Amino acid sequence: MKVEKRYRGPCPCGSLKTYERCCQRWHDGEAPGDAEALMRSRYTAFVLKLEDYLLATWHPRTRPPSLSLEQSPRRWLGLKVLRHEEETADTAIVAFIARYKASGRVHEIHEVSRFVREPWP
Repeated sequence: MKVEKRYRGPCPCGSLKTYERCCQRWHDGEAPGDAEALMRSRYTAFVLKLEDYLLATWHPRTRPPSLSLEQSPRRWLGLKVLRHEEETADTAIVAFIARYKASGRVHEIHEVSRFVREPWP
């Protein structure tokens, strides 16, 4: 699942690494090492509008049939991971705040997500 458009700069996930040294490898097909890395890579995929990656890493029970991010009015502003807790070898919890701007206003998504390890796409 190679990323066609190459982004150069700091990784949007907030790791303080370059995209090339951070989330790009997950977007290029390597399996993230843990739920926090997956969550950060998914946030970065929203920022970079990587719809195929998002759909491939979405749990089948909640995955939408399609995504259309090209026309999204959201401009992502930042991610803050509050907690990452491995429950079992195949499940984890990640609590985070994602900030974005839409229609001239700043919004925050506060979420506690449960991740389940599935075979990597």
